[in-house]
Amino acid sequence: MSTRTPRIVVLGGGIGGLSAAHELAARDFDVTVYEAKEQLGGKARSFPVSTPDGGTVPAEHGFRFFPGFYRNVRETMERIPLPEGGVVADNLVHTDETLIAATEGRETVSETRTPQTVGEWAEAFKPTIGGGDLTPAETNYFLRRLFVILTSCRARRERELDRVSWWEFVDAESQSPAYRKHLAESTQALVALQPQRGSARTIGQIYVQLMLDQIDPNRPTEAVLNGPTSDVWIDPWVTYLASLGVDFHTDSPVTCIDSDGERVTGVELASGETVTADHYVAALPVEVMASLVTPDLRRAAPSLSHVERLDTAWMNGIQFYLTEDVPLARGHQAYTDSPWALTAISQRQFWDDGPVDVAAGSAGAVQGVLSVIVSDWETPGVVYDKPARACSREEIKTEVWHQLAAHLNRDAERLSEEVLYDWVLDPAIVEAESGMANTEPLLINTVDSLRHRPRAVTEAPNLVLAADYVRTETDLATMESANEAARRAVRGIIDRAGVDADPPQVWGLDEPRLFDPPKRQDEVAFRLGLPHPGEAERGLRKTVRGLWG
Repeated sequence: MSTRTPRIVVLGGGIGGLSAAHELAARDFDVTVYEAKEQLGGKARSFPVSTPDGGTVPAEHGFRFFPGFYRNVRETMERIPLPEGGVVADNLVHTDETLIAATEGRETVSETRTPQTVGEWAEAFKPTIGGGDLTPAETNYFLRRLFVILTSCRARRERELDRVSWWEFVDAESQSPAYRKHLAESTQALVALQPQRGSARTIGQIYVQLMLDQIDPNRPTEAVLNGPTSDVWIDPWVTYLASLGVDFHTDSPVTCIDSDGERVTGVELASGETVTADHYVAALPVEVMASLVTPDLRRAAPSLSHVERLDTAWMNGIQFYLTEDVPLARGHQAYTDSPWALTAISQRQFWDDGPVDVAAGSAGAVQGVLSVIVSDWETPGVVYDKPARACSREEIKTEVWHQLAAHLNRDAERLSEEVLYDWVLDPAIVEAESGMANTEPLLINTVDSLRHRPRAVTEAPNLVLAADYVRTETDLATMESANEAARRAVRGIIDRAGVDADPPQVWGLDEPRLFDPPKRQDEVAFRLGLPHPGEAERGLRKTVRGLWG
């Protein structure tokens, strides 16, 4: 058993890096974090921007939300003290409803709290299974497809369902436009992933989790923060980690991970400095990590060989600052007919009881903040007939506002340009030779991509990974996945360093135990090369449909 305190270098100060630093520092490791940007927090960070009157307002890459299945992140937040008392988890505020807006058909407002009556159950399921626009037969068929996921064993999910697109899995091509819109294409707004490209395994599992969040009274309710993310989470976290002895270096991009072909020997920074440690935690975005994989590092950690094959997409935000608050709904908003797959949240209502007064920062000018995420940057818009990535910043602002208004102002004006005071587009969207470039894209789980994703503990004896592209139970590019990967990485370091410390607990995705017996039966069927019973039914359905045209 080693008695010397191992030195750990964490590369990246986003959620994965901070989570790893937290678990390591809590176990008395010597931890240093190097972050490329001026500010810690990664994509989750918020930051101040100047207003026309010389004040400041908070901006962000995109709004944060915390589904009930985010168990790892929530547990970490429960261990971050606040200066005024309490913990960061106290800054979570439950949402009450979801607005499903449309330019055609019905608008739906559905409660997000656990339903108590039959009527509430029906309303709660509407945003998940089509907002009431589907036929009973379509709803029944989709639920049977989810049942296939719930009763499939792990091996089938990883080796079969990961190689099928969500579009194909839910048989979208042969279904109605409403089915395709609400059940197949809705993934674009959720994870910036086209259903034709997204893995049925990933999308199906997350879909199931979101449904279980609605119906399981033992799960936490969907929540948001009571203020800008850095103010109410990241900054208190960094302060606490510093008190545990974590050393932070910002403005320190990594330019090379040195390796002798067997282990990591050092890390080179843009400043010209080379840092060394006993163990290294790579908590870098996938596109950055891919650029750092050298032949020597590939020999030391073969599981990194295909990281460059992982895909990314754009999922970036724009904030509108309003002279009048426009709550719209006490929860998230989905704009189902927006070609740019818009989602949004009106934040002031959740911040009123928090530590940040957005109005005070603008001398009272800003009374509301509408934070919007654009998840489809490839489809032409309705104003300029251009995709978002081909528009200027001003055109993006105009197009997003127009798409919001087209949904909200059908019967009466709920969103007026007269209340628009200012706006900020995510600074990660930058001017390029033609249109825009994105310096902070998002990993997407495309068909058959699981095999390219490394585990948190690599083959190199002193390198672990704590990022959202790592193989995790969460299996989606989220704060939860990054936190889970960090916990797994720290477990690996504890094991390899031979220190006397309890490993961090790791939570996976819970599914009802009643599905365990059919999963075990499916394990046998899969080993025998037999299809899942639900796939046999689907094959018969296709055959009958083919016979009858």
